[in-house]
Amino acid sequence: MEMVLLGNRSINLVVGVFTMTATWVGGGIIVGTVEMVYTPSMGMSWALLMFVAYSMSFITAGLLFAKPMRDINCVTMLDPFKLKYGKVMGVVLSLCSLFVDLTWVPSTLMGLGGMMSVVLDLPFSACIWISAGVAITYTLMGGLYSVAYTDIIQLVLIFVGLCICVPFVLTSPHTLDISQTLMNNTLHAPWIGELELRKSWIMIDDFLFFALGSLGYQAFHQRTLSASSTATAKLTSLFAAVIILVIGIPIILLGAAAASTDWNQTSYGSPSPYERGEAAMVLPIALQHLTPPFISIIGIGCVAAAVMSSADSALLSASSVFTNNIYNTILRPQASDREIQWVIRVSVVVAGVAGMSLSSLQNSVLLFWFIGNEMAYIINFSELFCVLFFNISNGYGSIMGLLVGLMIRLLSGHPSLGLEPVLHFPGCTLENGVYVQYAPVRTISMLSTIAAILLFSYLASVLFNKGVLPEKWDVFQVKAQHSPVPLSPVGGATEDNETEFRMDSHS
Repeated sequence: MEMVLLGNRSINLVVGVFTMTATWVGGGIIVGTVEMVYTPSMGMSWALLMFVAYSMSFITAGLLFAKPMRDINCVTMLDPFKLKYGKVMGVVLSLCSLFVDLTWVPSTLMGLGGMMSVVLDLPFSACIWISAGVAITYTLMGGLYSVAYTDIIQLVLIFVGLCICVPFVLTSPHTLDISQTLMNNTLHAPWIGELELRKSWIMIDDFLFFALGSLGYQAFHQRTLSASSTATAKLTSLFAAVIILVIGIPIILLGAAAASTDWNQTSYGSPSPYERGEAAMVLPIALQHLTPPFISIIGIGCVAAAVMSSADSALLSASSVFTNNIYNTILRPQASDREIQWVIRVSVVVAGVAGMSLSSLQNSVLLFWFIGNEMAYIINFSELFCVLFFNISNGYGSIMGLLVGLMIRLLSGHPSLGLEPVLHFPGCTLENGVYVQYAPVRTISMLSTIAAILLFSYLASVLFNKGVLPEKWDVFQVKAQHSPVPLSPVGGATEDNETEFRMDSHS
């Protein structure tokens, strides 16, 4: 299993840096960042915040999370839950991770579908199925090895392609000097973006959301777990943190050029994409109307490479979690190696087909992706942080943390879901008939999850270890975790996982 899912834990530094960076630089990142810079209320300020946050997530993964997960020989990031909390909570949190991955696939594919449908006038669905089919095929061929080595080619294509497109867009006769439009309101609002004091907490919330929420993705940790050594895993993360900032430069410049273009002089005409409500497609529109046709095709190639570099990672991630933490734990613990190989292949295909099918929903997919991202931040990251760094955490706290985090997030209101806020945090105001939260509601929900995990874990530990509750009720075997000595698998973990589970107590 490790050969397919982790490349036999032999991925070297160079390959590791490329595959980690390529995994995060997806089609959605490229298209979305250009839209972000072009949108007046966001601009370059929010785009920089996002890229710096992603860079910090790489550093955090390498310096804090890589070693404890590698020390217990994890195959996926869900293994610590299976070892410490048992099968039930392992499966529950595995389902959360699967949901995050399955919403990631279609949202990534949609970036390419939008590009090709605008520039090449091809059917949206055909673009989706072709790109997904390619990603599924080479993921099936070699697992992490094929994904990692194709990521090298894809990342090079992304960077070189972007660097080729940028000069053509910036030197278009219809594009003004971006240094003049950075701060000035000329054809479009200044592309530096709006920095309002009342939105400071929202910016902090977004920064932590991108920086820590990324750590709730299995694909992220799959890269550090597949490294040839712990030192290599750390260096991989540090180098990737620098490279993703470099790749962000040409993407931001494309957004700046779009914000500095006199669209009335182009074949696109007036009004501008923003005024037409087509800001989400401003990258393909800019390539189509500001560059020669062959440059537009190169731009599509960039996005196609980015889409497949992320889509294959999401497919392999979903397959890893289902095979290792659900099928081989609950459904068929006695499965042979050959059977596991086939389960991996089938789950890759199923995840790919499911992602392609969801992409036809378009607007609904964006909603699923948004919810998936919040689940990665509020649930997956919080749970992983506690299970790795707090010896007191147990299954009871894990359940309560999940419930408390979701409840607080839903009660805080969710405009995309049409939920009015019940909890009005400081700064919550009524604007155009809609309540707007200016407090960092996602971070509040995440911290509430961590607090609930630790509090209820402590209460359960006291109640069972003091004999207040009978031991026969202790389904998560809290007494086995009471001593600071290394823990053995609990809750019926299989013999294959009889690795000592060492936790450093921070409580």
